[in-house]
Amino acid sequence: MKITIVGTGYVGLVTGTCFAETGNHVICVDNNPQKLAKLQNKEVTIYEPGLEILFQRNIQQKRLEFTGDLKSAVLSSEFIFLCLPTPQGEDGSADLKYILGVADDIGKIFTEAGGDAQHKVIINKSTVPVGTANLVFDAVKKYSVRNFDIVSNPEFLREGFAVEDFMKPDRIVIGTKTKYAADRMRALYEPFVRQGNPIIEMDTASAEVTKYAANSYLAMRITYMNELANFCTSVGADVDLIRKGMGSDSRIGKRFLFPGIGYGGSCFPKDVNALIKTSVDAGAEIKLLTVVDQVNKKQKEVLVDTILKYYDNSIRGKHFAVWGLAFKPNTDDMREAPSVVIIKKLLEHGATITAYDPAANETARFELGESIVYAESEYRALENADALLVLTEWNEFRNPDFSVIQSSLKHSIIFDGRNIFDPIKMQELRFTYFSIGRTPVIAQ
Repeated sequence: MKITIVGTGYVGLVTGTCFAETGNHVICVDNNPQKLAKLQNKEVTIYEPGLEILFQRNIQQKRLEFTGDLKSAVLSSEFIFLCLPTPQGEDGSADLKYILGVADDIGKIFTEAGGDAQHKVIINKSTVPVGTANLVFDAVKKYSVRNFDIVSNPEFLREGFAVEDFMKPDRIVIGTKTKYAADRMRALYEPFVRQGNPIIEMDTASAEVTKYAANSYLAMRITYMNELANFCTSVGADVDLIRKGMGSDSRIGKRFLFPGIGYGGSCFPKDVNALIKTSVDAGAEIKLLTVVDQVNKKQKEVLVDTILKYYDNSIRGKHFAVWGLAFKPNTDDMREAPSVVIIKKLLEHGATITAYDPAANETARFELGESIVYAESEYRALENADALLVLTEWNEFRNPDFSVIQSSLKHSIIFDGRNIFDPIKMQELRFTYFSIGRTPVIAQ
């Protein structure tokens, strides 16, 4: 099958590469000259485990190509996926200017090609508010175009596991008004669901809401556990034990019950706010999500409060080592990363920072500039620091050489925002150790 992917960001590049892997011919379109040049030079432009191998293989097999020519790509393909950014506006709503702008361009291209052009299936892959499919349809239809369908096909890709999620999806959601489009989409996705995971067909509005509903629910679980962890700190309970007790209940399950310093990334914050805005506009505000958003913003400062309390509200002149900058492990994504909030707060109070992240040192510069020092390794970041802060739970941080940590730090103090270390072990090693929702360990 012939597929065009418009937009080569995180979703677009993964989607295009994985479709090519199943034998389709995929043309990825982007209007950013710098990014396009890198892609045409066979350079992967995002950090995502497992993507590089598929990317190189499908370019080699000539199933995956990159262009800035939207017209030729659209006219040569049956499926046109819109994988475009929907940034959050000042009022919390999703900005649809990129999607509707491309839809308008596609309408013009169809008109120029004449009314007898091949039937096209235009797919919204971006996360978009309810009603967007209708807006895209209208944007194309106003050019008196025939022979096209609009589909809402939300992505459910976890950063760090996106290739696995695409190749072996839990489910495929297809929102459309026509049987033709549903049948063609089912044929496209059948290679990915051979183990029996469902392809769920629904109307476009329901498909659009499904993505927001799923992400907002997961954000709510995380936020609940963060609130619970803060309560545990106040009453002397252990959130890890409580998490195990909760997770063993089959009605609840074990996932998304780990407390920390708040959620971030490109999806949860934006999607929660977009659903809040849409619900308010519809006169049916989802008030629970308003609280979720407020609590998550506050949670990003919990570790700062702990640090200030330990140092009697005076950290001017203190130097901290930071392990982890990305909003989660296995990605270089810094969007809405809790580390940015924490580091900026510490800098405001007069502290200095040396940080290390296995993948996000460079992307962090866009958020933090040269206000901090970027180390080449986790152990180099420790040199002459008063304490260590763990802000991202990369696997390589989980079992470090604690003797090196102790010899490098001025004092054996760790503030763990991701609960990756065992408090009992920290006590045995004579660390002063603070985590989220667990009793602090104070070295004697």
